[in-house]
Amino acid sequence: MAETVPSLLAQGAAATRAAAHLPPAAHLPPAAHLPSVAHLPPAAHLPLAAHLPLAAHLPPAAQSADATQSATRPAAEGFDVVVVGAGPAGSAAALTLARAGVRVCLVERGPFPGAKNMYGGVLYGRVLDGLLPGWWQEAPVQRWVTRRATMVVTPTQSLTVDFRTTAWGEPPYNGATVYRSDLDAWLAAKAEAAGAVLLCSTTVTGLTRGPTGQVTGVRTDRPDGDLPARVVVACDGVNSLLAKEAGLYRHPEPEHFTLGVKEVLALPRQDIEARFGLAGREGTDIEILGCTGDVPGGGFLYTNLDTIAVGVVLQLPGLASSGRRPEELIAGLKAHPAVAPLVVGGQLKEYSAHLIPEGGWDMLPDLAADGLLVAGDAAALCLATGIWLEGVNYAIASGAAAGEAAAAALASGDTSAAGLAGYRHRLESSFVLADFKRLRRAPGLVLSERVQRRYPQIACNLVERLFTVDNPNPKPRLLAAGRAELRRSAVRARDLARDAWTALRAFG
Repeated sequence: MAETVPSLLAQGAAATRAAAHLPPAAHLPPAAHLPSVAHLPPAAHLPLAAHLPLAAHLPPAAQSADATQSATRPAAEGFDVVVVGAGPAGSAAALTLARAGVRVCLVERGPFPGAKNMYGGVLYGRVLDGLLPGWWQEAPVQRWVTRRATMVVTPTQSLTVDFRTTAWGEPPYNGATVYRSDLDAWLAAKAEAAGAVLLCSTTVTGLTRGPTGQVTGVRTDRPDGDLPARVVVACDGVNSLLAKEAGLYRHPEPEHFTLGVKEVLALPRQDIEARFGLAGREGTDIEILGCTGDVPGGGFLYTNLDTIAVGVVLQLPGLASSGRRPEELIAGLKAHPAVAPLVVGGQLKEYSAHLIPEGGWDMLPDLAADGLLVAGDAAALCLATGIWLEGVNYAIASGAAAGEAAAAALASGDTSAAGLAGYRHRLESSFVLADFKRLRRAPGLVLSERVQRRYPQIACNLVERLFTVDNPNPKPRLLAAGRAELRRSAVRARDLARDAWTALRAFG
């Protein structure tokens, strides 16, 4: 017979005593070391933790008799807050709430946090300094990014701005490559250790509401599985079911979304370090422009310890109208003369795809309703501006801010939208909405046809012309060569000036 959420939580604490010797999820082998879930039968999708009783996901404190009462109490009395989604935003929210003494349940659809995640970027950890001081000493880092490059390409050319520094290879570091399966499990374990109850393998199917329409909890796919709460924090990812149900999305136009597609390729560690000029735990992150043909988007390539990740992000309307498939575009990127030597011989370990909200400020949803907050990708807080493609740091910051706002609203006794308005104020006073507001014009500029195709061609042609020695002709003059390339590419001076002004306003 199917089990209910309250019964599972009650059983969990008792079962934990018997299973106390079992390793916590954070100590499981990294998911990237497991066979790709895309190629396994359903039962094989689940690592060890997924086969354990639910108790394995209860907070460590629940392993004592006293904690048994603590762990079962929320199931009987209801939670103050239910956080939906144990990604970076959800775990940051749950951690903040638990530390504030709030009874919080962190609900995860997968069998363990990170079970269904792909990752196509870098963790920028400054946001963790306040939340988890000294985080770099225990975070599941693959490599510290000490080399960062931006590459523009045409089918036969490439031009790269390549920067490296030893400073980023020392505490407090700058960026790190991580596997999301490891990162999510680590962050969720921190929330559990603080007192949050983690409920896995549970899909939230909707909101529950009171007579006035105020959100009063969530419905789950378990029989009698409703979870009442005074506040729900929706961290259920891009295209959030809960935010849509609450009517918070006002700009869901397809042009605001991209499809991120990634391959993880296994290579010997020494080969990776030789190809990218790395030593020890040094890592490389390369962003690529002009590599997606007639589909607006971009590419990326970064290093892990013994794998590399290569992929593309593709604007949805452009991908649909092109008639091309994502794997075809990744294959084209891997075959590019500037990329092929870096990935040759790599054995495919994972292929994954994920929607990314890249519309920036112009697609932000309403962030709060009566009894409801939205954070992370669910709030479209992914910054995609060409120079910066970041999401995890904004997810963590928004999740922590949501936790603080929810705790404050509970303390004041007002969990209406007005009572939760402190969430937006916190984001506005932090880097989160400050960045999104200042860079609001950047996504449209980066995905424009001129930036995607014509400017990379102009830049590559100009550099090729300057570096080509064609004596007995004299050296070309830079301005004259630039004007010639503009005429050849049919870019009007006023369009160039307008784009330059837009870039200056965004990045200047």
